[in-house]
Order: sequence, then structure tokens, then C-alpha cells
Amino acid sequence: MQAAVEYRFHLALAAALVAALFSLLSLGPSFSAVAGFFWPLLVSTGFLLVAVAVLLRISPPPGETSGEELINYVAGRPEDGQLARDYDEAADGVTDQRREEEAAAAGAAEHRKSQ
Repeated sequence: MQAAVEYRFHLALAAALVAALFSLLSLGPSFSAVAGFFWPLLVSTGFLLVAVAVLLRISPPPGETSGEELINYVAGRPEDGQLARDYDEAADGVTDQRREEEAAAAGAAEHRKSQ
């Protein structure tokens, strides 16, 4: 009797859990009712998982890069290379060809001034 008094909170919690489980099993819906309600969700999830597995199977393996180049581009810190040029063009709307034309025009104007 001493142990029952000492562990009364544990026994009350266990009795509450048993009562909750019993009421859920007797009053709650059956598994077939739950599965019948959620079968479209289960089927679409299965199709999605199959599609992901197929795409992972047929897509080429990723390269040896760790993705830092893309992270730097997104963060606005492009390094030298194609991503940096793309970033510059997107930032100011000026292409390399246009820069060369402007530099040539400026050089020609400077040449005319010096003559």
C-alpha cells in the first residue's frame, strides 16, 4: 500500500492513458474508414515518391562542385567566371559587347581630340 501512495501520480497517468486508448479504440473510426478517407492523398504521395525516384535515376549525377558558386551568386558575391559576368550583366543591364563598343567609341573620341 505504501508503494501505491508513493507512485500515485504514475498510476493515475497510466489509468488515464488506458482509458484514453480504450475510448479511442471503441469510439474512434476504424482503420478502414481512415484509409478510405485518405486514399487519394496516399495514392498521390506514392506517385510523387515514384516520380522522384525515377528522376533521380535518370538525371545525371551532380558535378564535383559544392554549390558555393551558386550560393555566392545568390548572395551577391560573384567570383570571376561566367556567373560573375551574368551577374554583372543582370545588375547593370550592360553586356560585354556593349562595353567594348563604348570603350572603342571613347578611344576614338580621345584619338580625335589628341589630333
